[in-house]
Amino acid sequence: MTFVRVCGMSELEEDTPKRVELDGTPVSVVRTEGEVFAIYDICSHANVSLAEGEVDDCHIECWLHGSRFDLRSGKPDALPATRPVPVYPVKIEGDDVLVSLTQES
Repeated sequence: MTFVRVCGMSELEEDTPKRVELDGTPVSVVRTEGEVFAIYDICSHANVSLAEGEVDDCHIECWLHGSRFDLRSGKPDALPATRPVPVYPVKIEGDDVLVSLTQES
């Protein structure tokens, strides 16, 4: 599994998504509840950036229609979205946040 540096821990604000691109793939990186998560940045319902949404209780909410996705699994738990979005493995090395595009789910 190949990991790529996407940002530093110091660049991540708690509960504030950061949008990055890895090989053309949009990814939201989120620091919340003492962990860092990486999730595909496009809502499966409305094709808008999830990084523009809010984070709460290990979920990210799409700003357009209110769909919520679990940052751990990518599964939606609020309509109108019914399809999950991919989540990606994250490693922390020092201050570096590394993400692999190999999907966990």
